[in-house]
Amino acid sequence: MIGSAYRALPIVPHPTLSLPMISKRTQVGIVGAGPAGLLLARLLHRHSIESVILENRSRDYIEQRVRAGVLEQGTVDLLIAAGVGERLQKEGLVHHGIELRFGGAGHRIDLTRLSGGKSITVYGQQEVVKDLIKARLAACGELVFEVESVTLHDIESSAPRILFRSNGEEVELYCDAIAGCDGFHGVCRPSIPAGAFSIFERAYPFAWLGILAQDPPTRDELIYAYHERGFALYSMRSPQVTRLYLQVTPDEDLAAWPDERIWQELHARLEADSAWSLREGPILERGVTGMRSFVVEPMQHGRLFLAGDAAHIVPPTGAKGMNLAIADVFVLSQALREFFGSGRADLLDAYSQTCLRRVWRAEHFSWWMTSMLHRFPEDAFQQKLQRSQLDYVVSSRAAATSLAENYVGLPLARRLQPAEEIDEATTQLRPLPSIKEVLWNSDIA
Repeated sequence: MIGSAYRALPIVPHPTLSLPMISKRTQVGIVGAGPAGLLLARLLHRHSIESVILENRSRDYIEQRVRAGVLEQGTVDLLIAAGVGERLQKEGLVHHGIELRFGGAGHRIDLTRLSGGKSITVYGQQEVVKDLIKARLAACGELVFEVESVTLHDIESSAPRILFRSNGEEVELYCDAIAGCDGFHGVCRPSIPAGAFSIFERAYPFAWLGILAQDPPTRDELIYAYHERGFALYSMRSPQVTRLYLQVTPDEDLAAWPDERIWQELHARLEADSAWSLREGPILERGVTGMRSFVVEPMQHGRLFLAGDAAHIVPPTGAKGMNLAIADVFVLSQALREFFGSGRADLLDAYSQTCLRRVWRAEHFSWWMTSMLHRFPEDAFQQKLQRSQLDYVVSSRAAATSLAENYVGLPLARRLQPAEEIDEATTQLRPLPSIKEVLWNSDIA
């Protein structure tokens, strides 16, 4: 029974601590209760694989934290197949296109027509987290909030451990595998020995000033604006809340941006014609977010498997961050299913290689969108290239199709192992299973 996964072993004294240490056991220890960690636990649960989720923040904090809000088609399909898509289907805002706005005119990219019927859905990350937490608790799965002093040990062995403090108790959690879903600043990636991985990164000479405004959206689709004053994005989080962004400098002082200045700049950058005007509303939240690209290779070491922001960061222009995390844990869940079900380890061994194919595609797309739409300081040559690229994208069906295919999302995993599966009896390539096929109907809540 999944609810009994968090099994206590005998209490033993710890040589360096004054309090006795409680030893417990599970199959998969998951560090981080963001969308990646929570969905991984959900997928494992549906395969009767035990897990424990550890989160250093409170439940209220992670349920209210505003992050990404654009879900790819594959992400939506996976959440529905995993049994956590009921509210998503009712409240999510389905979009069939985006608009590229430049040179005083708007140009719609028909995502659904160009991608063969796919779409995107606007549904805030915090809403995904709420749905997954509700499902986790309903299934009596272990989810421990506000843990402290989390450290990983013996990750190169077949019995890795996670040490942490919870409610004043020192706990030692024995696992068969550990999933590091604790973000860019988490403890999992630094637990890998120095020299065991390579880092690839790029910093950008700009940031986003983002606001949440209490005002119903007046457009049905996102607007990406390239303007001589800098990039701007018109988006939304719900039928009552608008999400807007402005390109600013990385060291921008938020105090220098009162409401009046923010709205003035948004009007200037977004209003390309008199047919539509931006409507203002009370600003609920504001913040400045730096932009970078970051990938660590490999995404695994021993029995530790990194997922989401712990392994890679993308600039938000391409709307790929949460979707990449979801794709990672889909691959990992299938590999762990085979490992615990049949002892097959090749899919786990190939986890990083499988994920990185999609990661680098998303990294390139996000870099490309960012480079095409943002004003680079004092670079007239770059600006000419950007305008040429924008003109080409909106005038070429092939270029627009490439944008649409990447934006709505490529398959969650092109392969579940390094080479395409081959039926040795027939020597024929067999297609990989669909999401619905690998997530069979289950009686488990």
